[in-house]
Amino acid sequence: MSEAELVLRSTRVITPEGIRAASIAVTGGEITAVLPYDAPVPAGARLEDVGDHVVLPGLVDTHVHVNDPGRTEWEGFWTATRAAAAGGITTLVDMPLNSIPPTTTVDNLRTKREVAADKAHIDVGFWGGALPDNVKDLRPLHEAGVFGFKAFLSPSGVDEFPHLDQEQLARSLAEIAAFDGLLIVHAEDPHHLAAAPQQGGPKYSHFLASRPRDAEDTAIAGLLAQAKRFDARVHILHLSSSDALPLIAEARAEGVKVTVETCPHYLTLTAEEVPDGASEFKCCPPIREAANQDLLWQALADGTIDCVVTDHSPSTADLKTDDFATAWGGIAGLQLSLPAMWTKTRERGLGLEDIVRWMSANTARQVGLDGRKGAIAAGHDADFAVLAPDETFTVDPAALQHRNRVTAYAGRTLYGVVKSTWLRGQRVVADGAFTEPKGQLLTRA
Repeated sequence: MSEAELVLRSTRVITPEGIRAASIAVTGGEITAVLPYDAPVPAGARLEDVGDHVVLPGLVDTHVHVNDPGRTEWEGFWTATRAAAAGGITTLVDMPLNSIPPTTTVDNLRTKREVAADKAHIDVGFWGGALPDNVKDLRPLHEAGVFGFKAFLSPSGVDEFPHLDQEQLARSLAEIAAFDGLLIVHAEDPHHLAAAPQQGGPKYSHFLASRPRDAEDTAIAGLLAQAKRFDARVHILHLSSSDALPLIAEARAEGVKVTVETCPHYLTLTAEEVPDGASEFKCCPPIREAANQDLLWQALADGTIDCVVTDHSPSTADLKTDDFATAWGGIAGLQLSLPAMWTKTRERGLGLEDIVRWMSANTARQVGLDGRKGAIAAGHDADFAVLAPDETFTVDPAALQHRNRVTAYAGRTLYGVVKSTWLRGQRVVADGAFTEPKGQLLTRA
């Protein structure tokens, strides 16, 4: 404490041991100690007392489509990382699509990093991609520092990122397992999708029928079998079907190395409330019924689902047509993920400690950053979100920072106002005012 440069003080700090009044000492961008609230402030240290606002570890969002370069009109590193910072997120990991080129070779990764370098308001890491023809590129990408590899088991929606069939999945998984990498998977079975009714048009019920639960369940069952076969580490992306939960629990009991995420839109929005033609609610797999949502919450509470991430996947507004069959599928949620989740978490009698576990500690652990991110503890980066949990606001799309201000949360009143966000001991946004970009580009340890 004697050499601290900054002391951040609050009556409510969320630490791995629980919520308590504390003073957080920071030196060189790192937490050096978490001390009693009334610990003396050393000479030369700056005191920032946030009163009764809650100090959380900065959130770690491991599922973000920045789309930059190539589809920068959809989103970019400057706007995406500003939106993240405004929402209390201090680290994101960028998906290997929908940028052009996709992050499927070391050269393409280099291009992505060059584009991001001077635009990142928060720390940014990168996923690689597993395609039918790039098995030879997987190990070089791993050695270049990607956090793992994304694969689709059904069409991705963009031609430059084709999906894997079961034989191609096996080849990629065998290679990735050989260097103990991680495969993260969009799990929907293409045969079940092809067999589902495809009516199109503005009715959400027709879209929901076109992406049935059994498409997810079948793909997940196949993935778990392959993971067991190769003793590989796999992660199930954006789980929406509660019917798959027993399969996951059984696989874990058998020793399969699988983790699972879901998203705020599956936990806070329901199929019953989606208006016809409102394709800002379209995503794949889809937002399902309230009864399904209840089971996802139960799985979060019991640990079957490990973490909550945004799957932020925006597009230009013109692609969000009123025809669910042709509209771009993706929810833009970076800035609103924390308040959306907190609003529903408190309704269900759960706490901010649970939010931290799902959206910071477990996501950091998923990508191997848990020694640096995801906790307010000595030795960790001084990344914080300062939250007024009892304050509310009504979502105004014009106030959002992502490039195309389309949102499924428009007009909703949410609990939890992010007052400031701190990256390595520096305040990067406070009350809507941003500093110049201070983010770093991260690589797998």
